[in-house]
Amino acid sequence: MTIDAQHIDEPGLVVLDITAADEETAHAVMAELEQWWATSGITPVRSEPGAPGVRARVYADIRRPAP
Repeated sequence: MTIDAQHIDEPGLVVLDITAADEETAHAVMAELEQWWATSGITPVRSEPGAPGVRARVYADIRRPAP
């Protein structure tokens, strides 16, 4: 997935790419981010054949605290 200007069109909006050893760790990181900021929540985790670990992408607004 490509990040474009629409994803981060103003200060305070960020896209975080998470790489972790396993799905449980990735979910734990996303859950912790939800405690700090308004985020896109726990997103699907994906893996690439032959590549170690898993990846996920989270969108966050660091200007707004978690709901």
